[in-house]
Amino acid sequence: MQEKETIVTGEYILIKALENGVTIIGLTRGRDTKFHHSEKMDKGEVMVAQFTEHTSAMKIRGRAQVYTKHGVVEAGN
Repeated sequence: MQEKETIVTGEYILIKALENGVTIIGLTRGRDTKFHHSEKMDKGEVMVAQFTEHTSAMKIRGRAQVYTKHGVVEAGN
């Protein structure tokens, strides 16, 4: 069985939770956008995420700072 090599070149974002219970939801790419992953974060935790061939969008619930190459946005205000 041959394994398919995946080349990932998507953008990274950094998410810093400003309160307990921040939820990050990954959404799929393709004809139908669907939920494919979620992660719970507590205050002070940091997560580095990447857009890939499977992930086209991320939804953030709760107070968090989102760092991108375009600047910083605060979610949940």
